[in-house]
Amino acid sequence: MAFGWIEEQARARHRAGLVRRLSPRPAASPLLDLASNDYLGLARHPEVTEGAATAARTWGGGATGSRLVTGTTELHAELERELAAFCGFEAALVFSSGYAANLAAVTALGPHGSLVVSDAGNHASLIDGCRLARGETQVVGHADPQAVRKALATHEGAAIMVSDTVFSVDGDRAPLERLAEACRERGAGVVVDDAHGLGVLGDGGRGATWAAGLAGAPDVVATATLSKSLGSQGGVVLGPAGVIDHLVNAARTFIFDTGLAPAAAGAALAALRLLGREPERAARAREVAGELHGRLTAAGLEAVRPDAAVVSVRAPSPEQAVRWAADCRTAGLAVGCFRPPSVPDGISRLRLTARADLSGAEIADAVRVIGETRP
Repeated sequence: MAFGWIEEQARARHRAGLVRRLSPRPAASPLLDLASNDYLGLARHPEVTEGAATAARTWGGGATGSRLVTGTTELHAELERELAAFCGFEAALVFSSGYAANLAAVTALGPHGSLVVSDAGNHASLIDGCRLARGETQVVGHADPQAVRKALATHEGAAIMVSDTVFSVDGDRAPLERLAEACRERGAGVVVDDAHGLGVLGDGGRGATWAAGLAGAPDVVATATLSKSLGSQGGVVLGPAGVIDHLVNAARTFIFDTGLAPAAAGAALAALRLLGREPERAARAREVAGELHGRLTAAGLEAVRPDAAVVSVRAPSPEQAVRWAADCRTAGLAVGCFRPPSVPDGISRLRLTARADLSGAEIADAVRVIGETRP
């Protein structure tokens, strides 16, 4: 049988308790949502949905082609200008997803003969970018500037360090200032994924690179997704104009992919402008994360102190994590469930999203449900 091997893999997943299934959600869910990445509560904001609708009516349902053919509209260019200005970078390039943006940045900036130093806790999209890059990859210890320094010392020539700014599993923040210092000692570039920092960290949500004083530096490139704090879809690479021009000419996930749908671009632009007018949303997301952590630990749960808007709660095993998340859902609460191979340390956990629009009563109710359903 051509695909007979798939059955054995399926059986192995069942034995390990690692089967994943799709669960379509209705348009109006009765669940309290602590599972999505809608950090600022903007995905259903009237201005954001109207931005999407207006863009679709104006430009159509799709981009109609790759960015270099027909897929770049005036709306895309406007979004790129405003993203660059908001985040403090010289230029920006929008992609169809954050995943595509990360693949583009790592592969185009890690060519043959270069060294790519990658944090062991990086997101799968950065890891896949390293696998596809033609340069040599060295994986180093999590959030360890000295390990980065040692890896860079083994190589002569072009090099980049690749890291999340906020890691998606436990929500811990990378030591960006010290990582940049280690890179600058060897003339290496800094490439960071700010998917979980944009909209939450920095002045008014301008991101982790802004907060670290690295935004706009000639040796720093940041990627981000438009699908978390901005409540839309798509990705962006931010950096020096020369780097962005290089991606236009060398990044395969830009050149050969259909452009971001106008509706997504319109929604992201509306959300970005809304955040600019209401910067307090970023601080509120961090405040909610801190309150969730405080209440969870007070209830005797093992929760990791958040550096941004992600709060994780350790579970005893993959099977118990799945059951815990299911029991929460039955009790009216949606939470994320991370387990191997999604977690690099092999420790399963519930993953909670601190949203800026959560009330104190909703936070208390969420903590109550998690405590009552713990394994």
